Amino acid sequence: MEKKKYKIVVLADLKKSVTTTLKSAVSIAKIIQGDIYFFYVKNAVNVVERDNQLSAIRSINQDYTATNKKIKKLVDAVSNDYHVNIHYSFAFGNVKHEIDQFVKEQKPDIIVLGKKKFNPLSLVGDNMIQFVLKQYHGTVFIADSKNTIEPNDKLSLGILNSYETTSTPNLIEELLAHAQKPIKSFQIVDKVERLDDVNVSSKVDTVNYVFQQNDNSINNLSTYITKNNINLLYVERMGKSSKNKSNSIKQNLKDMSKLNVSLLLTGQQNNTVL
Repeated sequence: MEKKKYKIVVLADLKKSVTTTLKSAVSIAKIIQGDIYFFYVKNAVNVVERDNQLSAIRSINQDYTATNKKIKKLVDAVSNDYHVNIHYSFAFGNVKHEIDQFVKEQKPDIIVLGKKKFNPLSLVGDNMIQFVLKQYHGTVFIADSKNTIEPNDKLSLGILNSYETTSTPNLIEELLAHAQKPIKSFQIVDKVERLDDVNVSSKVDTVNYVFQQNDNSINNLSTYITKNNINLLYVERMGKSSKNKSNSIKQNLKDMSKLNVSLLLTGQQNNTVL
């Protein structure tokens, strides 16, 4: 039976970091044999600034041509460097509405987003990531702008909490096969008494790090991720009905933004995509 071709949708702006986001998406695509679809939305308010209808139409046409040229240039650069085909499209309109419609039409297996630099003074966080995580229950890949996953290189993979009962078994198997050994497994437990009960896999060569859940859990995790040069952290995104609470951590976007690593948040178990 022919292996399934996964669909990877990259949602990004046209800032400098988009190239690193695309590179990381290419890396994942090469591992799981995926097709990449780049999609960009420009707010219509930023395009049409004139009251005259004819001037507004002319402005849209000019902006359409300029945007298409800019996207083609950046997509072609990555595509030619790594010999992959990247489909692309864009739209003018309400950003969240257009993205929601595009995702529903494309039904991607993975959505790729760029991670903005962590700002400890921001209480809102990255609105686009929050929006996608709320609307989409499949696998979400959040690419770090500095710790890039280079295409054709071995992954330096870290796994947060257990992957024995993962909702995306095919995906984790592909990642494990293309990752440097040993795999770094990070576990955060709610009580010290549970340290002896941590489930350690014997299927692959693994080094395990266990932390007690407290206010410093994420900081400690970040330190060990940096020490081990991890460039991709695999995180099981639990569904509402998940019973695996002993080995789960209440991670919010603010916590995850502190980690200098790309994140692969799997599909929720009650809404599995992969």
